Amino acid sequence: MIEVKNLHKGFGGVEVLKGISATFLPGKTNLIIGQSGSGKTVFLKSLIGLHIPEQGTISFDGKVNTNFTEEERQQWRQEIGMVFQGSALFDSQTVEDNVMFPLKMFTKKTKSEMLDRVNFVLNRVNLENSNKKLPAELSGGMQKRVAIARAIVMNPKYLFCDEPNSGLDPQTAIVIDNLVQEITEEYKITTVINTHDMNSVIEIGEKIVFLRKGIKEWEGSSENIFSTDNEAVVDFVYSSNLLKKVREVYLNETK
Repeated sequence: MIEVKNLHKGFGGVEVLKGISATFLPGKTNLIIGQSGSGKTVFLKSLIGLHIPEQGTISFDGKVNTNFTEEERQQWRQEIGMVFQGSALFDSQTVEDNVMFPLKMFTKKTKSEMLDRVNFVLNRVNLENSNKKLPAELSGGMQKRVAIARAIVMNPKYLFCDEPNSGLDPQTAIVIDNLVQEITEEYKITTVINTHDMNSVIEIGEKIVFLRKGIKEWEGSSENIFSTDNEAVVDFVYSSNLLKKVREVYLNETK
C-alpha cells in the first residue's frame, strides 16, 4: 500500500501540489486523472522519487521514503516497475535485451536464470518468440507490452504507468488495460496509473483519484464515479455524449 499525506510540491515559487492526501491499494488498479495542468504528472513523479516534495510524506507499506537508509532506498528501487508513456525501449537492443536490462542492473542471476525470467514475463504478456526482434519491428501495442514485461521482470511490489494507452487505437488500449489489471490482481501489485483515457476510468478504475488545480478534488471507484454529483468530475469524465448517455442509463437503472 502507498499512503500519501499532505503532499506539497512547487517549482519557481509556484505551488503545483497543494496538500494532497491519498491511499493506493495493493491488488488494485489505482488511477490518477485530471485535466492538463492539474498536477497529476508531478504527483506521479513524486511517488517514484523523481520529485522531492517540500512538505508531506509518501509511505510504502508503512515506511516513509524520505526516511529510507541508502540500503532501504536501493531495495525500494528494485521493488518499483515503471511503464513510461512512450514505452522508452532501447531502439538498438532486442526485445530480450530490453526486458533483461533490470535483471542485469540489479541482480546477480546467471545468464540462464535471467533468460528464464525474461521468457516467463514475455509469455505472460503474450509475446513469446519475440526475443530477437527490435522495437522498430513491433507495433505500438506490442512495444507497450514489452515495456510492461520489463516493468514486471523484477517481480515488483509497485507498478507505475504513465499514460499507458497514449498513441494506441481503442482496441489495443483495451488489451493493455486488461493486461495491466490482470497482472495487478495476479501478483497483488500496488498499481498506479496516470491516465486521461476515460475508457480506462470506466473499465478498470478500482480506485480513482481526481486532481484539479493541484488539489484532490474527488476519489472513489468507477462505480462511484457514475453516481457522483461533483460537477468538476462530471464535466471531466462525461465530456462526450456517449459517456453522458452511459451515465444516464446507470442512474436510471439505480433509481
